[in-house]
Amino acid sequence: MSAASPDSRFAAKVFPSPNHGERKPVADDGSARRPDMLILHYTGMPDAGAALQWLCNPASQVSSHYFIFENGHTLQLVPEIRRAWHAGASNWAGETDINSCSIGIEIANPGHPGGLPDFPPDQIAATLNLCRDICGRWSIPPERVLAHSDIAPGRKIDPGEKFPWRRFAEGGVGLWIEPAPIRGGRFFAKGESGQPVEALQAMFAMLGYGCAVDGVFDEKLEAVVAAFQRHWRQEKVDGVADASTITTLRDLVAATQGARTA
Repeated sequence: MSAASPDSRFAAKVFPSPNHGERKPVADDGSARRPDMLILHYTGMPDAGAALQWLCNPASQVSSHYFIFENGHTLQLVPEIRRAWHAGASNWAGETDINSCSIGIEIANPGHPGGLPDFPPDQIAATLNLCRDICGRWSIPPERVLAHSDIAPGRKIDPGEKFPWRRFAEGGVGLWIEPAPIRGGRFFAKGESGQPVEALQAMFAMLGYGCAVDGVFDEKLEAVVAAFQRHWRQEKVDGVADASTITTLRDLVAATQGARTA
């Protein structure tokens, strides 16, 4: 990638960040690991320009591969073959070095601290085009297009429950199923324990969440439930595993397992 040549045709130009390194581990032939995950973030800062400068500041020790302004203007900060520093401490499907196996996109939005405003249509259209291009070129499967909150439950909550995951799936990016309706019935919440909680944890672990399977509904499991809801059951995010959440989780696990064996 040169200063005049972004990896994606949907990026207007390169605005280089110094915050990157080699992808690890390297393959047996000495080549760097290919990215097979796409992680979406919001900036969580009130000003997009300040967020961009922070991602390019050596003192910040953070970066992303791409940055998308509210009007859809897209910049590339780090070459796709390099390891950008966007995921932090994270876990998915047993992988703990998410930076080495992913491409990260920062979407300018004040986030929850700024009232979680809607993502503008032009920004969403630009993000979808970029994601579709990246997934196509790197053969990233739908089930590995994830939120920052999915890989770091509790620690991160972006891009938040207003991100239009359904629209992205309809556009060929990510995995989506229709969430089960919210209604009464048995639910599980923090403080409970036993075999049903263990079964719930096992389903989250099968999907990919870094979740202990010990039968205890603690704060960590509550954070996983909330992260799942932010992505796949956005109508109500409360960390309580109600019937809607459990049914949606079960159906999503089935769809994911089917995709992996297809």
